[in-house]
Amino acid sequence: MTALSAAAFDTNARAAWVYDVATGTVLLEKNADQPIPPASMSKLMTVYMLFEALHEGRVTKDTQFPVSSKAKAMQGSTMFLDERDRPTVEELIKGIVVLSGNDACVVVAEGLSGTEQAFAREATARAKALGMTQTHLTNASGWPDPEHRMSAHDLGILAQHLIADFPEDYGYFALQEFVYGDRAEKNRHNRNPLLALGIGADGLKTGHTQEAGYGLVGSAVQDGRRVIFVLSGLPTEKARAEEAERIVNWAFRQFAMKTVVPKGERVAWAPVWLGAARRVALTTQGGVNVLIPAGAASGVTAEAVFDGPIEAPITAGQKLGELIVTIPGSVESRLPLVAAEDVARAGFVGRLQNAALRLGRRAMSAAGV
Repeated sequence: MTALSAAAFDTNARAAWVYDVATGTVLLEKNADQPIPPASMSKLMTVYMLFEALHEGRVTKDTQFPVSSKAKAMQGSTMFLDERDRPTVEELIKGIVVLSGNDACVVVAEGLSGTEQAFAREATARAKALGMTQTHLTNASGWPDPEHRMSAHDLGILAQHLIADFPEDYGYFALQEFVYGDRAEKNRHNRNPLLALGIGADGLKTGHTQEAGYGLVGSAVQDGRRVIFVLSGLPTEKARAEEAERIVNWAFRQFAMKTVVPKGERVAWAPVWLGAARRVALTTQGGVNVLIPAGAASGVTAEAVFDGPIEAPITAGQKLGELIVTIPGSVESRLPLVAAEDVARAGFVGRLQNAALRLGRRAMSAAGV
């Protein structure tokens, strides 16, 4: 669904994207498709590639990776790895997610692809396959580079995939601290400012460079509703924390989820031509939930549209029409209506009866009856 225009949120971020997962509704977008420096938020792509290798069986959580001199030399946030270390895949996941370890990212890139340059090419191609159209990566860590770019929308798509594709591993993003051996004591805490607030936040990754400003790819769940959001270009760490909390509160309090069509419920009946049954039930695929801006619940309308009668045979799941849902303050949404069951083609006698019935109706209509 497209973004709701009612109750617009005036964000201080230079770029932003806010998304309600259950209804597929974009709540807010600001410069969302503009390529921007993602800083450490692009580490999410490195984690995605590692999760994928893990689930394809190319590595296990106990697999150990060597540490190169290049990895050891990385500046900024690190796990303080050196060439004698052999961190496991699980330690590296925690080192990237919690500690934002630049050295851990290089270790993963070299362990999976041989070189960081090869890894960046592979990650860029994988991002495009996931639907991320404004992503071009030159490294694994988000280290400043004029050609290392992602959009807020792309980061949101990536967050969706991490949550949906790897639910059993997504819990790593909620970890609030991690210590590797006896090192990284000063860098043990997760920088995500929302995790300790008790507002349902469970991920994902902060980012900061001088060019990018302060950013956050976040997600939170309240009452079964999940919201994903991306903020970038904020001036301070404090501003990032405040804006992220404001976004979460706004997304959950300004909108309510309404079930327009429960899963499995029949929406309408369409007449059938030359079928073993004279009508077929129409339903949606999985029901229809929509987000309603505060105070607008009474204005929601839904209309079933189809061309009938529909000629048999008809197969369950076959698209036969659309359900048009109109929400105040939003562009109308069109959702497919499908046949709820099979309708076989009638036999010879049944077809004669159908034809006679239709001719009779035409004659009555012509006579004005």
